[in-house]
Amino acid sequence: MEPKRTNKFGPGSPAFTNTKNLSNLYNINAKFAGTGGNPSSLSMKRPQSTPKVESTLIYKPLPKLESTLFKKYYDRGDLPIIVDFQGAIRKIKWRPDGDPRSLDYHLYLPIFFEGLRETEEPYKFLADKGCDELLEKGEAKILPVLPQLIIPIKKALSSKNHEIMCKTMKKIQKLVVSGEMIGEALVPYYRQILPILNLFKNKRLNIGDKIDYSQRKEENLAELVQKTLEVLEKHGGEDAYINIKYMIPTYESCVF
Repeated sequence: MEPKRTNKFGPGSPAFTNTKNLSNLYNINAKFAGTGGNPSSLSMKRPQSTPKVESTLIYKPLPKLESTLFKKYYDRGDLPIIVDFQGAIRKIKWRPDGDPRSLDYHLYLPIFFEGLRETEEPYKFLADKGCDELLEKGEAKILPVLPQLIIPIKKALSSKNHEIMCKTMKKIQKLVVSGEMIGEALVPYYRQILPILNLFKNKRLNIGDKIDYSQRKEENLAELVQKTLEVLEKHGGEDAYINIKYMIPTYESCVF
């Protein structure tokens, strides 16, 4: 009778068992099964910080303003205006006769509107007060000069400087009411003036329960934009509201 032969590497043999155990080492699912290595702490996890959204800088003022014709003319002595220091309040004095109505508005009024972008003294003071007096006493001389004022106004608003924008919008309000038909004549130029106003129309400062003193000084941009648009609509004729609504869709009429 022949002896029973056994396979050294068959099922049940020690070599087969060891080979099976070795194959488990290369089985990824079996290797990472279980809870080994997981944290066992019961404390709450730290909240993950959300990445900070970068600012678009859309409201940031221009870093550097180009020199204006007003400064050039004043330094050269070509402007008929000086600062009058008599008394406690600074005033301006016109040369030679002290009456701005005798000046050439086609030449000087656009230069004074150009000076609204000045931030240094005495240019800032002279341009501001000079524009006021020229608009108050210009009457019929202002309407023919209106097209020459659009570019200085647009440059001043596009600077995005808070102080310059506030002054310019106040001058727009005075310009519209300074003479007849000026509001209607300004309607075709809304496309140059209103886009920047649309940007700052709803820009409000959230200060909680504090007091906003800029309202008393009329330096709140959002309120100035709203007031300027209302003045333009009231004095711009029947086509004013349609054109304002086209450029600023969120504007609601103050007349209808």
